[in-house]
Amino acid sequence: MNTKYSDLINQTYYFPQEEFKLNKDNLQFHNIDLMKLVETYGTPLKFTYLPQISNNISKAKSWFRKSMEKNKYEAKYFYCYCTKSSHFEYIMNEAFKNNIHIETSSAFDINIVENLLEKGQINKSTYIICNGFKRDQYIENIARLVNNGHKNTIPIIDNYEELDLLQEQINGKFKIGIRIAAEEEPKFEFYTSRLGIGYKNIVPFYKKEVKENKNLELKMLHFFINTGINDNAYYWNELVKCIKVYVSLKKECPTLDSLNIGGGFPIKNSLAFEYDYQYMIDEIINQIKIACDEAEVDVPHIFTEFGSFTVGESGGAIYQVLYQKQQNDREKWNMIDSSFITTLPDTWAINKRFIMLAVNRWNDTYERVLLGGMTCDSDDYYNSEQNMNAIYLPKYNKEKPLYIGFFNTGAYQETIGGYGGLHHCLIPQPKHILIDRDENGILATEVFSEQQTAEDVLKILGYNK
Repeated sequence: MNTKYSDLINQTYYFPQEEFKLNKDNLQFHNIDLMKLVETYGTPLKFTYLPQISNNISKAKSWFRKSMEKNKYEAKYFYCYCTKSSHFEYIMNEAFKNNIHIETSSAFDINIVENLLEKGQINKSTYIICNGFKRDQYIENIARLVNNGHKNTIPIIDNYEELDLLQEQINGKFKIGIRIAAEEEPKFEFYTSRLGIGYKNIVPFYKKEVKENKNLELKMLHFFINTGINDNAYYWNELVKCIKVYVSLKKECPTLDSLNIGGGFPIKNSLAFEYDYQYMIDEIINQIKIACDEAEVDVPHIFTEFGSFTVGESGGAIYQVLYQKQQNDREKWNMIDSSFITTLPDTWAINKRFIMLAVNRWNDTYERVLLGGMTCDSDDYYNSEQNMNAIYLPKYNKEKPLYIGFFNTGAYQETIGGYGGLHHCLIPQPKHILIDRDENGILATEVFSEQQTAEDVLKILGYNK
C-alpha cells in the first residue's frame, strides 16, 4: 500500500516541482537543505531567499517584453515595486538590482525613497508613484521630494482635495496621475472602492481642475483591482471600462501617456497552483492596443505595481511539532512551537493559505491532523490546504521530531504581524535569516534578527526602562 507521506504528495500533485524536491526523505527548497537550516538555527525560524526576488522581476519583464513584441505595441513597460508588501532594506537591496521603479503608500515610504536615493540604489530617472490617501505628512514629504529635483515623482490623485494640498507645497510645475475608483467584486459589502475618483467623474475633473492649470502635467491614469489580475469576467469588465476612460481622457489631454494597471499577479499558494502569466499579459496588452487603435490614440506606457509577486515567493517559515493532543475520536492536534496569529497573520485574518509541507520524515506513514499555535486563542490554528479540506503530515512520534514548512510567505506577514513589537500572548518573534547565493551559486546565510527575548518584550511594555 502507498502509505508514506511521499506517496501522498506524489499521487496528489506533480512532484518534484521547480522549487521543491527531496533529498532522501528531507525537503529541499530551491536546493536549500532545510533540515540543515533547522540544525544550524533551530525553530521557530523565518527565512528569506533573496535570489527569488530578482527571479520574479526578471520573469515579469520578460513576459511583458515578449507580449509587446508579439502585439507590435510601441510603448514601454515599467515594473514598480509596491513597498507595502515588505519595506525591509534587504528586500529593497535585492529588488533594486533590477532597474525597477517604486510605488509608495504613505508618508514614511518617502523617507525610505530618500534613503535609497542617498545610497545610489535609485536615481533621478526612477519613477516614484505615490498612491494612497494623502494628508499632512505624506503631502509634505512628496513636496520635498519634488522640490529637491525628483521630477519623476508622480502623486496619484485619490480625491478632489489632494490637488490643492499638493499645489500649496510644491514649487512650480509637477506631474500627476489620477486613480480610478474601480467597482468591487459582487461579493463585497460595498460597490465602489473607497480609493480614487469614479469612472464618470475623471474627465470632468480633468477639464475643471487640471486642463488650464499650467503647473500641472497629467501623465498617468491609475487602475487598481483589489483582488489582483485574474482571468475572470469581473477583471476583464473593469479593465475594459478603464481603457475606455483612458481613451476619452487621452483625447482631452495630450500629456497623458501612461496607464498603470496596478493590481498584483497571484503567487503560488499550492502545489496544484496553475496560472498562465504570459496569456494574461498578452490579453491585457492586446485589449489596450485594439481600443487605442480603434480610437486613433497612441498606446500608453504600461506600469505595474507588483508587491506579493515580487517578494511573496522568497519567504518561508519552519516550525517543530512539539506535541500531539487527541481531543476526540477524530481530531488530533499537532501543536507547533510558535503561533499562526503572530507569525503568519493572514492565515487567521483573511483565511489565506500558503504552501505547507513536511520538512523531514517523508518516508514515514501519514495521518490527518489539525495544526495549533501556542497562544491561548481559539483562532490560532491552521486546518486545511488550498485544494484540500484537511492537512496530512507524517505521523507524530515523540521519538522522531517532525518539522513543517510554510512557503511563499514573504509578503505582508512581518508588517501585519508587528515586526519587532508585541505579539499576542507575548509569543516571541522568531529568528529570521537571510539566504543568498554568490556568482558561483554557493549559498550563504546570515541572521537578520534573533528571536525576541523576555528583556525585549519587557522593555516595550515599560518594565525595563
